[in-house]
Amino acid sequence: MIFDGDRHEADRYLLAVDEIQRSMSSASISGGNGEDSSKDQAQDKVNSAIQIAMARLEDEFRNILLSHTAPIEEDALTDNPAAAAAESSSSTSAGSSVSNSSGSYRSTSSIKELDLIPELAVYDLRSIAERMISAGYLRECIQVYGSVRKSAVDSSFRRLGIEKLSIGDIQRLEWDALESKIRRWIRAAKVCVRILFASEKKLCEQIFDGIETAAVDEACFVETVKGPAVQLFNFAEAVSISRRSPEKMFKILDLHDALVDLMPDIESVFDAKSADSIRVQAAEILSRLAEAARGILSEFENAVLREPSKIPVPGGTIHPLTRYVMNYISLISDYKQTLIELIMSKPSTGSRYSGDPTTPDMEFAELESKPPLALHLIWIIVILQFNLDGKSKLYKDVSLAHLFMMNNVHYIVQKVKGSTELREMIGDDYLRKLTGKFRQSATNYQRATWVGVLYCLRDEGLHVSGSFSSGVSKSALRERFKSFNGMFEEVHRTQATWLIPDTQLREELRISISEHLIPAYRSFLGRFRSHIESGRHPENYIKYSVEDLESAVLDFFEGCPVSQHSRKRSQ
Repeated sequence: MIFDGDRHEADRYLLAVDEIQRSMSSASISGGNGEDSSKDQAQDKVNSAIQIAMARLEDEFRNILLSHTAPIEEDALTDNPAAAAAESSSSTSAGSSVSNSSGSYRSTSSIKELDLIPELAVYDLRSIAERMISAGYLRECIQVYGSVRKSAVDSSFRRLGIEKLSIGDIQRLEWDALESKIRRWIRAAKVCVRILFASEKKLCEQIFDGIETAAVDEACFVETVKGPAVQLFNFAEAVSISRRSPEKMFKILDLHDALVDLMPDIESVFDAKSADSIRVQAAEILSRLAEAARGILSEFENAVLREPSKIPVPGGTIHPLTRYVMNYISLISDYKQTLIELIMSKPSTGSRYSGDPTTPDMEFAELESKPPLALHLIWIIVILQFNLDGKSKLYKDVSLAHLFMMNNVHYIVQKVKGSTELREMIGDDYLRKLTGKFRQSATNYQRATWVGVLYCLRDEGLHVSGSFSSGVSKSALRERFKSFNGMFEEVHRTQATWLIPDTQLREELRISISEHLIPAYRSFLGRFRSHIESGRHPENYIKYSVEDLESAVLDFFEGCPVSQHSRKRSQ
């Protein structure tokens, strides 16, 4: 190859080509009438010579490109902020030089252009391109350039893990596999747009910009990267039109945010008219991702409302639905800014939200000032509670139903309090309402469980004749102690297996129980102990000391049988 050898030989060859081209022009002018056969023969010789020269230059052009088409170094393909900062000065310089040669191209701070081919090789390629294009070999030049450089881009794609998958292939992937590919795509897309495509554009401008009047550099660039760009964006398009499901929401939002971040760079890199379709595809994908996110949120609301499980969770603990929904809402709050932009309308106050017996009411008047996203989140909590209330009715024990609601609403409150973003959106007023609801459930539990037990410790019905001083019915007193013992034992046995997973809430409820139970029992025992102890077998009636009751209360809500707690305390 001429350009692989002595520079002087390469220059001489280019001068010879120039001479042939000048001869061709002269022959064309002088031999226009076709009357002189010798002139026609001369024209034929010139045409033959230029064809031979162009064929040779095409081979030289391809060889130079191939000789300098090495895979981009791994560190250059890493979207590393630290590395990008270190290279910002060289990137800016590269962008400035390109701007000088092409007024339409603007380098941005997020774009890092690499020198894909050494300066001398670029000079040779431009020298060849000028001659091929001026001789009418533009199409051949573009085809050779595009085929070689597209192969280089494909090689970089493989390094980045970008697979050649059809939209159908992508939609058939299991979610775990697709989720992993989405993470990889987001990283790869940034590198492709800001490094690979931007660098390819720079190279096209260095070689072709300013040659003749046609936008040859733009044509070569689009020829090179259009296929890879479509391949890249087809992945995001497939995700945007795939079947919607709640678990896809956050990866779709990640894709959306990544594309929003990239759009200015896409507009800059693909600013040529011939690249319109790439810009349009990216914008349409962005729109579909936004629509998918809105649709998933709406479908999630319906899924929460209609979640059908009919098996009560053991021990009245937190339902898996509650954990799932509140974790989901917490993640939604992490995407607050994106979702605020995507959700532009408030939920309607129509039949979907009121008047339907299968749907809870939502008091919109007092929430009117809330932004749309906050209303969506509050609505999700409302329908979650509505569903949980239905599930609480699956418990045969009313006390356990109240405990279940207390546990679950308390969990909701704690999740809201634990997220600054979520608490800010929900608002303290609604948070106070939620707090009031779980406290009301705790009160309802105590009434359902302990009113009957404490009723055994009343004085009424124990006096023989209308006044306390006239004496006490021992048989009635024995029955009263037996009733108390039986009821407490049953509550103790049962509710030790119930579970309050939150340590502080469990302790607070135990304290509240003790504050009602212990003083009442101590007083009753103090007043009537002597009447039982003076009779036969007092141990059959007075089974518990005050200390025994205090200790027994510690067994409650641990979620396992009493015997295990008793052993634990003895140890």
